[in-house]
Amino acid sequence: QVRLIESGGGLVQAGASLRLSCAASGGTFGSFTMGWFRQAPGKEREFVAAISMSGGITSYADSVKGRFTISRDNAKNTVYLRMNSLKPEDAAVYYCAAGVRVGYYSGSYSRKSDEYDYWGQGTQVTVSS
Repeated sequence: QVRLIESGGGLVQAGASLRLSCAASGGTFGSFTMGWFRQAPGKEREFVAAISMSGGITSYADSVKGRFTISRDNAKNTVYLRMNSLKPEDAAVYYCAAGVRVGYYSGSYSRKSDEYDYWGQGTQVTVSS
């Protein structure tokens, strides 16, 4: 049973930075494509970023490109999301996800949440203006 535990969320002012972490256990971390999604109140869960098994390929939502960076440390079974220049519209619950077979189309990972097999419980990010 794969378990994902997110941490690092909190309340920050607009323009600040946060780094989210997601620690994985119970599986072969290096065999998963890892992703971050977010869900704001009243909105659907949306794709934020994804990273390949080796860490060599990344994909981002247009809304975070240039501000967020996804990375992973396979030795620590952990994936990170560095978030810079945070905006009030970035406020959401952020979820970590692991996928065995996540599609890669036209130079980008699939943004479909149903292509991921395992999910964390989420960590809240609040951004004040």
